[in-house]
Amino acid sequence: MDVLDRQIINELQGGFPLCEHPFAEVAERLGTSEDELIRRIDALLTDGTLSRFGPMYHAERLGGALTLAAMQVPEADFERVAVLVNAYPEVAHNYAREHALNMWFVLATESPGRIDAVIAAIEHDTGLKVYNMPKLEEFFVGLRFEA
Repeated sequence: MDVLDRQIINELQGGFPLCEHPFAEVAERLGTSEDELIRRIDALLTDGTLSRFGPMYHAERLGGALTLAAMQVPEADFERVAVLVNAYPEVAHNYAREHALNMWFVLATESPGRIDAVIAAIEHDTGLKVYNMPKLEEFFVGLRFEA
C-alpha cells in the first residue's frame, strides 16, 4: 500500500458521505480524482487488502440478530461441510481456523428466533454440532495507518 491507499482506508472508516456523488466528495478531500479513488478501492478489494467495502449495519437495531458460530469439522470433510453451511443465505461469511473448532461463521437473521432454527438445520444437514456464541458486548476496533 502506498500513502494514498492508506489515506483512503483511514478516510472511509469514518463514514461515507450521503450525497449525490459520494466518491467525488471523498476524492476531493483526499486530493485525487473520483475515478482514481474507485480504481484503488477496487484494487484493494481484488488483491485482498480489503475484504469488503460497504456499510456496517446493527442487525439488532433493525429487528434482526447476529451470532458467531463454530464447528469441529474433520479435515477430510471440510469442503463438503463448507458447501452445506455456505448454502444458507443467513451465513454472512465462513472461514477456517487452526483450532479444534476449525470452521467459524457468522449468522445474520431477520429475527432473533431464526438463529436457533438455522443452527438446527445446519446440524441436521452436516451431522455436526454447531457451537453458538452470541455477542455479549460489542466493541469497535478501528484501524488507522500512518500516511
